[in-house]
Amino acid sequence: MIQIVKGSNEDFPTIQKIAHLTWPGTFKNILSEDQISYMLEMMYSLSSLTEQIEKKKHKFFLAKENGKYLGFASCEINYSNSPKTKIHKIYILPEAQGMGVGKALIAKITETAINYHNQLLILNVNRYNPSIKVYEKWGFAIVKEENIPIGNGYLMEDFVMEKEIKK
Repeated sequence: MIQIVKGSNEDFPTIQKIAHLTWPGTFKNILSEDQISYMLEMMYSLSSLTEQIEKKKHKFFLAKENGKYLGFASCEINYSNSPKTKIHKIYILPEAQGMGVGKALIAKITETAINYHNQLLILNVNRYNPSIKVYEKWGFAIVKEENIPIGNGYLMEDFVMEKEIKK
């Protein structure tokens, strides 16, 4: 049975390990190796993860089964001072994909959002990422495109997807 636990600073090594195991396979046909390395450092260094939890107030959740961590997600409640919860990250180990881990993480984020009276889940996804189909299956819809410069000459070319929260 998949358990979802709240993440903290002590979980940073696990979060980093999962990110480093999932990103190369997830993005190998979309981003260059250099951009993958740059983004992993930018988003998953200890200082970046600390800032996400302590300053930006992101909430991390980890999925595990039989003591083995299978994936993680992070979200921000009341994103941009609105009744929206933004899912910033959701990554599942390749061997755990298709086992319901992502669905369990989304359910936990939805439950958390409802507790804060948020009405909408939003996320960004690379326009060429096949997981778009999974998000659509879960009830998310593409609402717009966004290009986000992230430094070092790199650009995130994303769709913004939304899902209304049903209580």
